[in-house]
Amino acid sequence: CSIQRRNQKVIEEAPSPLLDPETRAAMGAQAVALAKAVQYDSAGTVEFVAGQDKSFFFLEMNTRLQVEHPVTELITGVDLVEQMIRSAAGEALAFTQADLAISGWAIESRIYAEDPYRGFLPSIGRLVRYDPPGEGDIGETKVRNDAGVREGDEISMFYDPMISKLSTWAPTRLAAVDAMGRALEDFHIEGLGQNIPFLAAVMDQARFRSGSLSTNYIKDEFPGGFAGVAPTAFQRDLMAAVACAMHRIVTRRAAPQLVRDDWVVIEGGQRRLVRVTNGGDTVAVTFPDEGRTLTLAAVVWRPGLATFRGILDGRAFTAQVKPAPEGFVIRHRAARARVLVLTPRLAELHEKLPPKRIADTSKMVLSPMPGLVVSLDLAVGQEVRSGETVAVVEA
Repeated sequence: CSIQRRNQKVIEEAPSPLLDPETRAAMGAQAVALAKAVQYDSAGTVEFVAGQDKSFFFLEMNTRLQVEHPVTELITGVDLVEQMIRSAAGEALAFTQADLAISGWAIESRIYAEDPYRGFLPSIGRLVRYDPPGEGDIGETKVRNDAGVREGDEISMFYDPMISKLSTWAPTRLAAVDAMGRALEDFHIEGLGQNIPFLAAVMDQARFRSGSLSTNYIKDEFPGGFAGVAPTAFQRDLMAAVACAMHRIVTRRAAPQLVRDDWVVIEGGQRRLVRVTNGGDTVAVTFPDEGRTLTLAAVVWRPGLATFRGILDGRAFTAQVKPAPEGFVIRHRAARARVLVLTPRLAELHEKLPPKRIADTSKMVLSPMPGLVVSLDLAVGQEVRSGETVAVVEA
């Protein structure tokens, strides 16, 4: 349970990349000794904090299963909820400790209704779209999603902001991390802020992939807060290909006579010449100035869909997409960009447009998070001094 914010867990995994078999056995023996000492009889979770030197210290015992029990179930094959119910019914366990073994690796990501771009502040609203990834066996990996919501539900300010728990299993840790990254791509939520882009960013980070973890991870890696990540070279290619393919589909429907092959793609202030040609079920995306051609296949998108699925040069992907003036807003994992698709002449004219002025909100008092306004402590016309209470918001 190493990735945390505000002392609340965000990403869990099993087994721990820190512990060795000897430390794990010693920790387990301490947990059993504690349960015996109080004559505890049920499922329970003993928590320890471990140092980088593998020293560990007792924190607390929860007399129940923890939120992260799916990762334990995935690596042991034991249904802990079933065993807890059987124990409560007075049944003896049908196995011993010697019957248990760790198989593979599991990662769990907590999907929260919160805005990682604003310090992980809670977000409320309606789940306008809730489209989780498919579950079950996918190649050598497994995907599991534990949720208590459905599309159309209201996420209010009165309860914990957790939407679901997304878990993946694979034979190795890196394979489980890769499976999680792919599952997060396929998870689509609209209507409120959510932390999927942040979780995807962590899965792609070299430090997380190496297993060098600590409870200060977010503070260390994102000292200025989370603001997304810049697209990688592959993601820039992906966004250009997706934008051109979508533009071609929309144009073919609306004005077939305007379909052409050569376009200028603008993303993040960078201009790239792109040639798009169809070849049966695939689209060839060529960057003439770079001497490269990519193949976009198995496209699943039509106007109105919020996700674009495809295979770019053999790599399956899912991007979140929505239309914008002259182009599209595209997000792949934690990278997000507005991508314009213009004719060469329109691209010339676009350069002459003045930049949009940012709205001045310096005279506004904005609540940092949703909640109930308990009191307004100032009168109209009153002069406000630094440090005075303006309002009280309960959240």
